Amino acid sequence: MLMLGDNMKLRIRDLREDKDYTQKQVADHLMCDQSLYSKYERGERDLPLEYADKLADYYGVSVDYLLCRTNRKQPYPRK
Repeated sequence: MLMLGDNMKLRIRDLREDKDYTQKQVADHLMCDQSLYSKYERGERDLPLEYADKLADYYGVSVDYLLCRTNRKQPYPRK
């Protein structure tokens, strides 16, 4: 599980809002309830690593960008 810091909570919300997606749309992609996804955005629940990976792919960013380890959005090349 990934503990979401304030920056990461804002980052996953901002990515969603930038794409004009609803929480329900993102939750459907993750195959979870909207109420659970909402808790991830608010930092009330830890984000499973598999969800971070799915979100990074969904938004076309790196997991490091989601984790606020970099401001570079581009995902790393896959081998």
